[in-house]
Amino acid sequence: MSNEKVVFITASAGAIGEAQARLFSSNGYKVYLTDLNEKSVGIISKDINLNGGKTSFSKLDVTHENEWKKNLENCMKKFNRIDVLCNNAGSNFRTGFENQSFEMWNKIISIGLSGTFLGIKNVTKYMKERGGVIINLGSLASVNSSDSSPGYSAQKMGLLGLTRSAALAYAKYKIRCVMVSPGHVDTPFVRSNNEYSPNDWSTSIDNPLNYKKRLDQIPLGRFLLGPDIAKLFLFLASDDAEMITGNNILLDGGTSII
Repeated sequence: MSNEKVVFITASAGAIGEAQARLFSSNGYKVYLTDLNEKSVGIISKDINLNGGKTSFSKLDVTHENEWKKNLENCMKKFNRIDVLCNNAGSNFRTGFENQSFEMWNKIISIGLSGTFLGIKNVTKYMKERGGVIINLGSLASVNSSDSSPGYSAQKMGLLGLTRSAALAYAKYKIRCVMVSPGHVDTPFVRSNNEYSPNDWSTSIDNPLNYKKRLDQIPLGRFLLGPDIAKLFLFLASDDAEMITGNNILLDGGTSII
């Protein structure tokens, strides 16, 4: 399957971003993959190409506007258009108010909220001629705050305001902006210990108690996986979703209704 459309994806080395890259590619999109981890995203890009896709990749720190501009320009040089932007980059420090430092707060906000703002601000000039779709990655924290991380709750709720503001600002150009808020997802973000999302035995779902606690909150009985989220992103990017904008769409197996 082939088409002329191009998707630009942040955090493409993560489980959610990689799933998007693979699914969009299998549906004929040309894919520009970005991530802080250039080596990992390069491996994914090469594998997609070996399986018949058309991709390019680069390192991107979403908190720096000049890197956004450089990457978007490179995408245009490579593919001559940008139709879809998938904003996936995020960070979390699972500590309450007393233990969440201002440095942690700033990192969460700068990556997940400010980084998304910079992406929207800079990609839209390339979409104005033919329209486009911007899809922001939210969370259950977008609708249900938690005391486990004030920064994460603030970032994800703030993302909804940003999504709606962008939807209103760019509707006249046929640019849609939508937010997808997954529920409990089984990815390294909640298993592994890394710089942007630290985990230990008390927070990781490698801990059977944490795994069961989350699983018990999912009426449909299983964790989401990256491909589940990618399918919704693909639909929202399509013409079948042409009247959906400014919405926060919950994808949570029913967690938000209990």
